[in-house]
Amino acid sequence: MTLRAPAKLNLCLYLGPRRPEGLHEIRSLFCPLTLADRIVVSDADADQVICPGVEGPNLAHEALTALRARGWRRSPARVEIEKRIPVAAGLGGGSADAAALLRLARDEVDGVAELAADLGADVPSQLDPAFALVGGAGEAVEPLPPPGEFAAVLLPAEDGLRTADVYAEADRLGLGRDLVELDAIGEKLRAAAAGGASPLDYPELLVNDLGEAALSMRPEIGAALTALREAGAAVALVSGSGPTAFGLFEDIAVADRAAGALPPRHANAIVAAPETSR
Repeated sequence: MTLRAPAKLNLCLYLGPRRPEGLHEIRSLFCPLTLADRIVVSDADADQVICPGVEGPNLAHEALTALRARGWRRSPARVEIEKRIPVAAGLGGGSADAAALLRLARDEVDGVAELAADLGADVPSQLDPAFALVGGAGEAVEPLPPPGEFAAVLLPAEDGLRTADVYAEADRLGLGRDLVELDAIGEKLRAAAAGGASPLDYPELLVNDLGEAALSMRPEIGAALTALREAGAAVALVSGSGPTAFGLFEDIAVADRAAGALPPRHANAIVAAPETSR
C-alpha cells in the first residue's frame, strides 16, 4: 500500500498567548501542497519504520506505537518513508507522515483524533489534508473551500529549526497577541478565505508572527526572502516556525520561471501548488 503525506504551508501564522500546558494559541491558514512524502506499507514479521536520512524515532514510529497501544490489530507492518519534504523545515513533514498512518486505522481504532492531538500540534490538520483555518494550539481545524489558483516557491535551509526553540525565541522577544485580537483576526481570515479566493487576493492578512523569531535565530533567512521578492513573489514569508522561506505566485508556470531565475545558491528551490485531491 502506498500513501501520500502532503506538506502543509502556513499561509499565515498569528501567535497568541501561551496556554497552561505550554503550547501557544494560534490562528493560521493551513494549505496542503503537492509536495509530499511517499510512504509504502507492507506486511512484515514485526513493526518497523524506516526513514532514510532521519536518525532515531520519528512521529510516524510514535503513531504506529500509539495505535498498537490502543489495540490496532492489523498485521505487523514495514513502513518505508521516502522523504521529499525537507526535515525540520516548518512544512509539517513529520506530522504528515504520522497522520498518514493514523488514517489507515481510523475505522478500526477509537479516538484517532485525540491521538493525533497528543502526537503533535500539526497532526490533527493532517488527518484530512485540506485547506483550513486552524486555531487553538493546532487541534481546532475548520475546513474551508479550496483556495483559488496560486503556486509557491519554497527555499529550504540546509539545517532545520526545532519548533519549540523558535516558539521560545518568540517568547523571549515578546512577540504575540492577546486572545481578543487573535479571535478578531480569525474572523477576518474566515471571511477572506471562505469564498474560495486565492490568498493573493488578501495579501494584507498573510503574516507570520514567528518570522521575527526565526530570523533572529537564522539571519540568513532574510536573504532568501529578498531573493523571492526580487524574483517577483507577491508575498514572501517564513513557513511556520521556519527556516523555509516561501514566495507566492499567480500560478505554477510563473512560479517555475521565478524558481529558474533565482541565484545559484537557491538551486534547491521547490515549486509546489495547493493539493486539492483527497
